[in-house]
Amino acid sequence: MKTIQFQPTVILFLLFSATPLFSQSETSGQNLLLTSVIAICVVLILWALLTLANNLMRIEASKHGIDTNKNNFSVFPGLADFINQKPSFTTGEKFINLTKGFDIKLEGEAKKAIETVQVNRFAIKPTDFRGMSPIPKIEVEIGQSVKAGDVLFYDKKRDTIQYVAPVSGEIVAVERGEKRSIASVVILADKKMDYRKFTTPDFTSCSREELVSFLQSSGLWTLINERPFDRVPDTQKVPVNIFISTFDTAPLAPDFNFVVSGNETSFQKGLDVLKVLTSGFVHLGLDGRSKNIPPHDAFRNTTGVKKTYFSGKHPAGNVGIQIHHVAPIKSGQTVWTLGVQDVITIGNMFLHKIYDASRIIALTGAELKSPAYVKSYIGCNVADLLKNNIAGENNRIVSGDVLSGKQVDNDGFLGYRDDQITVIKEGNDYELFGWLLPQSPRPSLSGTFPNFLYPDHQFTAETNTHGEKRAMVVTGQYEEVLPVDTYPQHLFKAILTNNIEKMEGLGILELTEEDVALCEFACTSKSPLQKILRDGLEIVKEQS
Repeated sequence: MKTIQFQPTVILFLLFSATPLFSQSETSGQNLLLTSVIAICVVLILWALLTLANNLMRIEASKHGIDTNKNNFSVFPGLADFINQKPSFTTGEKFINLTKGFDIKLEGEAKKAIETVQVNRFAIKPTDFRGMSPIPKIEVEIGQSVKAGDVLFYDKKRDTIQYVAPVSGEIVAVERGEKRSIASVVILADKKMDYRKFTTPDFTSCSREELVSFLQSSGLWTLINERPFDRVPDTQKVPVNIFISTFDTAPLAPDFNFVVSGNETSFQKGLDVLKVLTSGFVHLGLDGRSKNIPPHDAFRNTTGVKKTYFSGKHPAGNVGIQIHHVAPIKSGQTVWTLGVQDVITIGNMFLHKIYDASRIIALTGAELKSPAYVKSYIGCNVADLLKNNIAGENNRIVSGDVLSGKQVDNDGFLGYRDDQITVIKEGNDYELFGWLLPQSPRPSLSGTFPNFLYPDHQFTAETNTHGEKRAMVVTGQYEEVLPVDTYPQHLFKAILTNNIEKMEGLGILELTEEDVALCEFACTSKSPLQKILRDGLEIVKEQS
């Protein structure tokens, strides 16, 4: 369909060019004023009609399966059509500029150098996987030696999916939680890694069923996340698309351009494997925020995938936001998501026949003596990672970023899908009249602090919310920072009132916790929006 474009500026010019005809009368001043008012009214009416026509056209196009997010799909052009926003290095790929969001700049960014740390203990935690039986079937015993890739346990509800050891060593603990549930399986790692050797199928010629079976038995299947609901994928469902975001805009997030360096071949091989598993496409979200600095060649030069550049503030790097703007999840559909290092692990299996669970982990936060990158493996012990590196005592350790990560004990373990540790001050102090006379600068969307005067300033973060939980009020804050076509305020109210039909209609299936984490940060009511969203997703899951 060819785009019809009207130029509002041309209409204004034609209308105002007629004003000299009226200026020749004795009441030229009155005529000029009247003409100006008429011209403005005409322009406003035309603009309203065109806007209405534009919205109706997009709604009708969506009903016929047309992607309305494509450039120039509009009755009339927007400002973006007159300004070249694309970076110079894009070569025909789709470019999406997101105007909503907020960047939280904190102290403690990891230095671009990999430091050596000695990590002795690693753990796989069943609690990291949603929907798993509280007590999975344990396949190992305390004192038993395992190789990297050996089976540790499996879910009794889906016994074909194996959860394997990230390192070789000795099983030293099977820790239990409430009601005898399995909290973690702990391995004391060998000094020299010993890998289980696999016989990989030829994914270019084998059937999809054979490839899926191998991924399940080798532990690779658990690296994949299925959306909606964020679970290990159903083995019977074929995803309509697979999405990988190659950049992260969360506070102090690792730089994947640095992480992927040296793993270019493995990354491409992992993508080649994933292509066989979907009925649609493998989509890569690339960083288009800089006009002159391109993403790593490992991302730009990939083949067999669809690439889309994104520009904008956080959460532009969230894979959920990218899904929404590239190929939204429709009712009854599932999509898969993976991290960059998960793709590398899959690629290494088919290149080297081993389960290589190595990870480049960013140690970040202002309370670290030396924020840096370290190389370790999935499920590494936090105390070993941060040994002699924490500056103070009253701190909080977060597995992940400060917005959507989870608090862990000093002797805890890194989350299964996390590649970042953040250490910040524990905010258990109180400011006298802090709401009226704030005593220290802090990252905030509020105009209380003139943060816009210092756009590059890095703040020292703490966990203090600077307020207590209040009634949820309509402020428009969520809509300002969430770049999706939905009404988050109404969505959260639908969840709280247990209105399943409204939840689905307002797009709950497109969102996950990290997507609304910034809304929670901005929330004046201090509402636990991430928990509310997860409760809503679980309700919908139970009814599906």
